[in-house]
Amino acid sequence: MVVYAQYTLPLEQLDRGPAGYRFFDVADANLESQIAAIALLDDPTRRGLYLFIAGRRCEVGRDEAASALCISRALAAFHLDKLVQQGLLDASYRRLTTRRGPGAGRPAKLYRRSARQVELTLPERRYELAGRVFARALTAIEPAARGALARAARAEGRTLGAAARARTGPNVGTDRLLANALGVLDECGYDPERVNGEVRLRNCPFDALANECRPLVCGTNLALLRGLLAAAGARGTRAELRAPQAGSCCVILKTSAHTKR
Repeated sequence: MVVYAQYTLPLEQLDRGPAGYRFFDVADANLESQIAAIALLDDPTRRGLYLFIAGRRCEVGRDEAASALCISRALAAFHLDKLVQQGLLDASYRRLTTRRGPGAGRPAKLYRRSARQVELTLPERRYELAGRVFARALTAIEPAARGALARAARAEGRTLGAAARARTGPNVGTDRLLANALGVLDECGYDPERVNGEVRLRNCPFDALANECRPLVCGTNLALLRGLLAAAGARGTRAELRAPQAGSCCVILKTSAHTKR
């Protein structure tokens, strides 16, 4: 396949274009797959279903998804299965009741966000590749030199925290300041969720690098988040490392039992 201006046409239909135009061979299946996945979300119903399921903490059935978007169950099923076909959602089957045997009905089809990462840059950029090289090099050098990375991460965190602090006036409670900090974390891709006095960061923006050099990347991440919390004025909230979980951030935020509102 080749891309000609804004159109995708079969290769055999194209030879040489008019003067001033170029044809780009995009036979790479991965590129086509990425484009197809992104294009799928252009449909507002499909996009709404994806965002709804991505925001859930559990598997979602067709009835629940349809109700959330005020559409029919059949329409929801159609779009959900399209998202599964492109790898944006995972599907499984499970009975939602304890009833067994004849008359129990078929297991329900349930959906959850997949771990697939969709990324497309034109012209193509490989920042992740550069990041892996830097991470491996930093892992190999002296610990004292790696301290410079932690200091740089704290400084970047303070910049983000200052931006969060600037969103409110001077006399606001700690809970509001924490909410602003979580808003910045959400914008950075951490997907924060407040649960029982903790803030769980459900997505790791540096997942690929963390899988390559976990101690280095997680330590850097911890320094960044501590700098952010300090500059945001989120007193009583501390960042701590936790055991790695697939796709989730290695840092958890512990909040105090009492926050000033």
